[in-house]
Amino acid sequence: MATDNRFEKLAAEGIRGLYPYVPGKPIDELEREYGIRDSVKLASNENPLGPPQSAIRAITAGHHELALYPDGGGFHLKQALAKKLCVEDSCITLGNGSNDVLVLLAETFLTGESEAVVSQYAFVVYQLAVQAVGATLRVAQANPAGHRQAYGHDLESMQSQITAKTRMIFIANPNNPTGTWLASDALEQFIGSVPDDVIIVVDEAYSEYVEESAYPNALEWVARFPNLVVTRTFSKIYGLAGLRVGYSVSHPDIAALLNRVRQPFNVNSLAQLAAIAALSDDGHVGRSRRINSEGLADLEKGLSELGFTVIPSVGNFVLVDMGQAAGRYYEALLQAGVIVRPVGNYGLPNHLRITVGLKEHNERLLAGLETIVSSGNGE
Repeated sequence: MATDNRFEKLAAEGIRGLYPYVPGKPIDELEREYGIRDSVKLASNENPLGPPQSAIRAITAGHHELALYPDGGGFHLKQALAKKLCVEDSCITLGNGSNDVLVLLAETFLTGESEAVVSQYAFVVYQLAVQAVGATLRVAQANPAGHRQAYGHDLESMQSQITAKTRMIFIANPNNPTGTWLASDALEQFIGSVPDDVIIVVDEAYSEYVEESAYPNALEWVARFPNLVVTRTFSKIYGLAGLRVGYSVSHPDIAALLNRVRQPFNVNSLAQLAAIAALSDDGHVGRSRRINSEGLADLEKGLSELGFTVIPSVGNFVLVDMGQAAGRYYEALLQAGVIVRPVGNYGLPNHLRITVGLKEHNERLLAGLETIVSSGNGE
């Protein structure tokens, strides 16, 4: 990577080859740059309902603790998670978002002599975490465009990438940015075929949105597969993305190793309080799932009617093939006050990832695209 950074040569080799993670454009940035108001962000897979009121009340009640360090072990949050998920609290590792746990896993188990396997269009943070520690990344070919799970994980291809040096495999289920998913039987069989000395990370950040009957709950397999780690987050359906809190469930021995690397106080006091409250707010989760299901159907129908190809999704977003370089559509939507996510950095330059919003958000997006198509601005 070309650079004029005078300290580049001093950085670790893995760091020198990295590009920073690029998040979705913030609303404030868009409105500053374009001089517009009342924009809509459909770029970062956030819950359009926001956090539950129970979480807000918990934050308000807990403000008196701000002068104190948080509970570094997250005792009460881990207890709440253990009860909700029917696991032992010794199996849980808390993170500053599930992204934090993914990095902890790479730091704990990967070295410059080891390898990790990811799918071609999997969440880019896996690649960043692997390369940052100097490990070798082996990329498995994804499903082809015509597949019913287009661009999703091909487990046979992933199996073929496993070598004697493999120490970790990352699987997103559902996958971001494609929205594709792996069924229970296929994923369970794959996990059972992987050598015991390879850590398998199943990222279930969007699991609470999935309504497919064949979709697995990988937490149920942790006791049978000691090398399995399942990560989840409060950033999606629970609406707490701004507080950064996630977790993993694993064999207690893996959790103990992760806690050797985990930064002290990595989950702040208000995040812990809000997460505990959100975890028990089944009403908010149910409303979020219902609104997402309805919005997902509306977006898939509307986008298809406009002539775009939509990859079937079980998450709270859709991947859309615009039929040409997507940059023009992205820019035109920004000018209309709608932020979506280009995914050229995933090797999908003709695609946009669009978060499911509230009904009025989805209608505004579709109206904006209809105007772009009819005016020829996408050409």
